[in-house]
Amino acid sequence: MKKSKALGILVLILAIMAGMSWYAGTIISTVGVGENRNIKLGLDLAGGVSITYRAVDENPSAEDMKDTVYKLQKRVETYSTESTVYQEGSDRINIEIPGVSDANSILEELGKPGSLEFQDEEGNTLVSGTDIQSAKGATYNNEMGNREYIVELTLTSEGAEKFAKATADNVGKTMPIVYDGQTISAPSVNSAITGGRAQIEGMESFEAAEELASTIRIGSLSLELEELHSKVVGAQLGEEAISTSLKAAAIGLVLVMLFMIVAYLLPGFTASLALILYSALTVFALWLFDITLTLPGIAGIILSIGMAVDANVIIFARIREEIGAGKSVSAAMKIGYEKALSAIVDGNITTLIAAIVLGFRGSGTVKGFAYTLGIGIVLSMFTALVVTRWLMRCFYALGLQNAKLYGSTTERKTINFLGKRNICFVVSIVVIVAGFVGMGVGTAGGGNILNFSLDFVGGTSTTVTFNEDYSIADIDSKIVPVVEGITKDGNVQTQKIEGTNQVVIKTRSLELADREALNQALIDQFGVSEDGITAENISSTVSSEMKSDAIWAVVIATICMLIYIWFRFKDIRFAGSAVIALVHDVLVVLAFYAIARISVGNTFIACMLTIVGYSINATIVIFDRIRENLAGVRKQDPEALMEVANRSITQTLTRSINTSLTTFIMVFMIFILGVTSIREFALPLMAGIVCGGYSSVCITGALWYLFRTKFAKK
Repeated sequence: MKKSKALGILVLILAIMAGMSWYAGTIISTVGVGENRNIKLGLDLAGGVSITYRAVDENPSAEDMKDTVYKLQKRVETYSTESTVYQEGSDRINIEIPGVSDANSILEELGKPGSLEFQDEEGNTLVSGTDIQSAKGATYNNEMGNREYIVELTLTSEGAEKFAKATADNVGKTMPIVYDGQTISAPSVNSAITGGRAQIEGMESFEAAEELASTIRIGSLSLELEELHSKVVGAQLGEEAISTSLKAAAIGLVLVMLFMIVAYLLPGFTASLALILYSALTVFALWLFDITLTLPGIAGIILSIGMAVDANVIIFARIREEIGAGKSVSAAMKIGYEKALSAIVDGNITTLIAAIVLGFRGSGTVKGFAYTLGIGIVLSMFTALVVTRWLMRCFYALGLQNAKLYGSTTERKTINFLGKRNICFVVSIVVIVAGFVGMGVGTAGGGNILNFSLDFVGGTSTTVTFNEDYSIADIDSKIVPVVEGITKDGNVQTQKIEGTNQVVIKTRSLELADREALNQALIDQFGVSEDGITAENISSTVSSEMKSDAIWAVVIATICMLIYIWFRFKDIRFAGSAVIALVHDVLVVLAFYAIARISVGNTFIACMLTIVGYSINATIVIFDRIRENLAGVRKQDPEALMEVANRSITQTLTRSINTSLTTFIMVFMIFILGVTSIREFALPLMAGIVCGGYSSVCITGALWYLFRTKFAKK
């Protein structure tokens, strides 16, 4: 590459980097450059709208309430994956949607939940709204190439049978869709529709199709609801939570960049520049895809910055190996990228598979996590394989060609990791068993196997009208300690109702004596009126269906990852070892939760899913090197196989340590500077990072060797 061309490309990349960094700064700025340019913030950071519905039917069944909560949760996810829906009392449902301040507009868009029926032309009900599983607007091009707008319906298994019979009996007729006594559409039946899927054609626009789909979705609820009241609630956390998290991100980013420069010299400097671009692109992507950002989301982004250098670490290690073997810098860069490509692609695609499955199958926080995970994977691959590579080529062409600027690594003495495999297996088993013992101790004391928060087990919501308007900082410093003194539990959530002196305090479920004690403490210390205190039992915001969605999403993602690894490595023993190592890391982190009794809330799901992605990535790097070193080795010789495993782990040891260290630095900064809720997310993550580094070095290769020698045939 000519110097003039290299200089031009370098200036272009740096200009793009500067422009994107400035733009990202305007997006996350508290002032910004216009409201439409700001990222949506969650209830914890910016508040939103809270709407309370009540069932029209008296004494609704618990099953109908549960079903309605879940369907409403799926409905409001169209506004934000971080929206929450939970039951209050016996017949009320609360919906909290972040990032908005106009309750009326939400109520108009959400629609009034009512009864929906598919009728024949004489008004007889053929199919009810509860027979509809999902409805969404869609477009397609017809045979003439013209765009058509439709509503796609998916029916339940019982509904599919009803719909098949109804359409068979009414071919050539219309089937009016009646919502709360009014006909909202009258599609014609062209043929009998079987299979549980149907389309309503002839919509005038996509907006009209989506509006009809929205009405069908809200009309498929098990209960008819009426609006009781709505209010705008303030942020659950103060500005301090955001500022400290951003400060942690800035300090962590600088520390990681310094580490990369010290450890990898010129390549580390290029990776640092690419890391700045990666951070800016991540912020831009959040705005572009309209993803709601919560405090755990900020922590996830900070974590992804630490993980984003992983691909660079793999590449730089390969380049150093080639220089140490006597290759020129130019040849070493070319070969290094080629040899690192398979590990980077396989590791990231495996994690991307998990993100895609979680996005489709998950709900609520799981879906939001999947979006940010997918964005992080794609951007980290782009910055490592494209941006860093071009920067290195430009610097090389501009005269920075001395091998000392790139470093070199000679073949180090192979460490006998597998010789200690039995000790490692015993240590892992002891830790996991200790976790189950910790769960047992928790239940023996009358509690739960884990320290479940309000998100999982529900609790008591107390609304208090104070005599003065407390700020969020005052609520945290003055009111929360009083509440914790009564409940003897640090799991307290607060929300301020905008335009009033009211504060909603959510705690563990309080018995009558505890409620009376809390009321008296509020009266004595803040002078509130007894009439200004009301309390209701509330359900968990993570419903059993959402838990089921998350579990099934993880199971399906694990199976898909297993199949992909099996396909790429052409040996199911690689795939089986990877999955067992993944389960190992998850169980160790679960043991940490059980023994340390850390609060298990929505961040727990994000934490465990992060560990899944982190674990599988580290495992793939080891296996990629084993696959490479197997060439020319006697496949059934146990000693030769052990030597391959030990050599592969030794060769990738620097990567394992450095990636774990950069990620740990970022999470440690969150832990040091973050607020209480974010520390509860960071602490188990640090345990997971340490465990991931340990398992990639001490467990994965040993498992592969065990399977390879005990099960000789594939």
